[in-house]
Amino acid sequence: MSQASERAGGVSATGGQSADPQALMRSKQYRGLLVVSALIGVVVSIASWGFLELTHWLQQAVYFDLPQTLGFDSAPWWWPLPVLAVAGPVIAFAIVRLPGHGGHEPSEGLATGAPTTPVQLPGVVLAAVATIGLGLVLGPEAPLIALGGGVALFMVGLSRRPVPDQAKLILAAAAGFAALSTIFGSPIIGALIIIEAAGIGGPTLPLILLPGLLAAGIGSLVFVGVGSVTGLSSDAYALPPLALPAYPTPQFVDFLWTLPLALVAAVVIFAVMTLGRRTRLLVARRPFLLIPAAALLVGLLAIAFAEISGQPADAVLFSGQDAMSATVEKAASVSLGTLALLLVVKALAWGVSLGAARGGPTFPAIFLGLVGGLLASHLPGFAETPAIGGLIGAAVVSVLKLPLSSIVLALLITQGGAGVAPLVIVAVIVAYIGTLILSARTPPPGRTTRPT
Repeated sequence: MSQASERAGGVSATGGQSADPQALMRSKQYRGLLVVSALIGVVVSIASWGFLELTHWLQQAVYFDLPQTLGFDSAPWWWPLPVLAVAGPVIAFAIVRLPGHGGHEPSEGLATGAPTTPVQLPGVVLAAVATIGLGLVLGPEAPLIALGGGVALFMVGLSRRPVPDQAKLILAAAAGFAALSTIFGSPIIGALIIIEAAGIGGPTLPLILLPGLLAAGIGSLVFVGVGSVTGLSSDAYALPPLALPAYPTPQFVDFLWTLPLALVAAVVIFAVMTLGRRTRLLVARRPFLLIPAAALLVGLLAIAFAEISGQPADAVLFSGQDAMSATVEKAASVSLGTLALLLVVKALAWGVSLGAARGGPTFPAIFLGLVGGLLASHLPGFAETPAIGGLIGAAVVSVLKLPLSSIVLALLITQGGAGVAPLVIVAVIVAYIGTLILSARTPPPGRTTRPT
């Protein structure tokens, strides 16, 4: 169990010791905490909506509107270079000069440590907007968790009464539920990721689960309402379910392919994460020089892919969730060589971004799993839907090391039913065990094993 969950289980909302979480849940103070959680869910959802709209608007403005304003029919082949040349110094400034170092290290997966404080929030948002909005290969989920925690602690700080540390932790976790629900499109998946990542369980679980679900549920209503009032749709950045062929019954040949390919996915993702950690160690030596250089390298990779394949460079740039449906639709008309090239180049760009920028690692992993599944579906007898579902689950668990969340995400994306679920579960378990073995046998970058 994490330190946060231990503290949540041993301290009451009034600051004293509580041996009975059920008694705490029946208390007047806990009912007040639920009300505050609902209010925080409203504010966090509005803040998350603003963050996601800002990053999406920046992507559209820089990569589509600005080239046309300057007289180009579309962005010229060299366009990612000046854009990412701007992104690099901004990210470096946020990491080096601002409190909070721009947020958590994405090369370490999706961390759920101490909540982001309000003073750290500007640096986290600046680094994330420059990363996600200007085309580096990371997603919004980690900044959203930080945003939720920072907003929650800011609102708690407005109280005239002292607030116990345990209540702050519960409210910060609830804000994380609400923030993640905006990008995953479901209060449940956001709650599941926070709970599994933080190791919350036992009697502690209801203490955090009820405020979290309430904040996420109320926040989701507000999120949808804000979109309907403004006329701005979340479809451009919310995780989309894919339109895949029905797969009602698992087949033995699909099971045979799932086992080795899940292990391959674990090896590939482990290599990418290792590249991210090595990049992080490298850029830390001279961040104002090497972070911009890394951003330019991502741009060069995108340009190389576009020039070789004839496909747009933005297939490599960005986190990938808004390109998932289009990738599936175009798969039949794209060669296997192009898909393989996209897989390799996107993985390299993601690895560099993991070490040099700030954002979440989940969505690029989902996209790589999708492309890998499209490639695998050309193997003899391997159906497209279980191939995509299994490899998305394997890729995600190799990054997050959260098996249950990875299974639910893969089934949510593929809309897989009873036929897909067993193969996704097998893929996730195989990839999870493979990742644990690789992690145990490979020393972290910068360390060497001592001879015995």
